[in-house]
Amino acid sequence: MLRANEIQQRFNQVENTIHHAAECCQSATSLPMDLKDSIQQLDQRAMQARSLIQSQDENQIRQCIDDLEELGDRAKDACENSGNVDGELRSAVMQAHRELSDLKHQLH
Repeated sequence: MLRANEIQQRFNQVENTIHHAAECCQSATSLPMDLKDSIQQLDQRAMQARSLIQSQDENQIRQCIDDLEELGDRAKDACENSGNVDGELRSAVMQAHRELSDLKHQLH
């Protein structure tokens, strides 16, 4: 497993990417509700996860990242199923999904 400081650094990067996607989503017009909802849930869960990531409880951290990756999957799917998604938003969602998936695989 990654060391605690490595997990924290990776999570900070993921959280910034998720937050960027949420900001893009807020400024975008005429997005499907499933895409808005999935990104908003992902952003809220990432904020809640911050203290858990610092706890250094490996099982809870793993479960938290698994949950975030699942939300990232839903956001990615919603983005792919929407035809009119801004390029910056699409890129941010895909990057967040990739980073969460990579982190999940490193923790398992």
